[in-house]
Amino acid sequence: MTTPVISAWSAISPYGVGREAFVNGVAAGTPAVTRLSPDQWPVPQRQTARVPGFVTEEVLGRKGTRSMDRVSALAVAAVGELLDSAGRHRTVATGEHAALVLGTTAGSARSMMEITRDTLTRARPYHIDTARIPNAIMNSSAAQCAIRHDLKGPNTTVAGGRAAGLFALRYALRLLSSGRARSVLCGGAEELTPERAWLEYHSGDPARPAVLGEGCSLLLLEPEAPADAPVLAEVLGVTLGVFRDGDLAHSLTRCLSRSLAQAGATAADLWAVSPSAGQDPVLFDGADPLTLPGEDVWGDAGAAAAPFQIASVLAAAEREPAARGRIAAVLSADRDNVLGCALFRLR
Repeated sequence: MTTPVISAWSAISPYGVGREAFVNGVAAGTPAVTRLSPDQWPVPQRQTARVPGFVTEEVLGRKGTRSMDRVSALAVAAVGELLDSAGRHRTVATGEHAALVLGTTAGSARSMMEITRDTLTRARPYHIDTARIPNAIMNSSAAQCAIRHDLKGPNTTVAGGRAAGLFALRYALRLLSSGRARSVLCGGAEELTPERAWLEYHSGDPARPAVLGEGCSLLLLEPEAPADAPVLAEVLGVTLGVFRDGDLAHSLTRCLSRSLAQAGATAADLWAVSPSAGQDPVLFDGADPLTLPGEDVWGDAGAAAAPFQIASVLAAAEREPAARGRIAAVLSADRDNVLGCALFRLR
């Protein structure tokens, strides 16, 4: 039985557009957080982590982008960045058997709220900008990626908030194991808009507003190690679960323990752990894994959070020869009481 592998990845993050910007930002450990004035950002959260200089028309061109929302633009750009990063990627990851699995929170909050507002404020409820209707559908971003980049295989959107990236990864592994796809682009995308910030502020703790981030990160998954390209990591598995309020730390520990047992590994094999936001690193007796950065440097990236965590594992491993052959764990949890753990063997 073959083990699925990661052969490439991309990131458009608060560190900038492109994989290199993310690698350098993670290595520096500098928070990609900026403080905005009230005239720049008309919502209570003053600290944000936006993708700097990301203007849809400048990054993707004017054709086909007039009504494209920000989350779709981030996803489309991330797919393009990965496909263009090496000659073989466009051959392997496009066409009839190339799948895309994209994690999301709920699509574009801005698009949904704009259409709802128009139905209430226009002369007639149906006097809305029809070009924006597709943006209000949750799978719009994945669909636009497929159309623009010729991805003709299974096209799936998985909702799960901060844990969406791990849900998407689990789904992608099933596509590969069943033979439904020869490759899968897998990740998550989230936009940072005043509408999302308003929703997050009113659903969270107003006394401690979150530092919101945005972006998109994607993996190129293949069912086995290719003969014509290096392998970055093997995907040993994804374990998902739920937790009760007040029991998150113990639930994450149990999830990690199950993941290690299923992979035939022990805590001593762990090279690094990317912990869930707001949780102390999960440690075991006799194990002292490296703790990788997370939300403290790129903000609450929503559905892009777990993909950013995976990208940080791959970025850190590039600069550390001792990581080869070792295992890294990515832990993620969402406030809706779902959690997950993904294990990777670095190559």
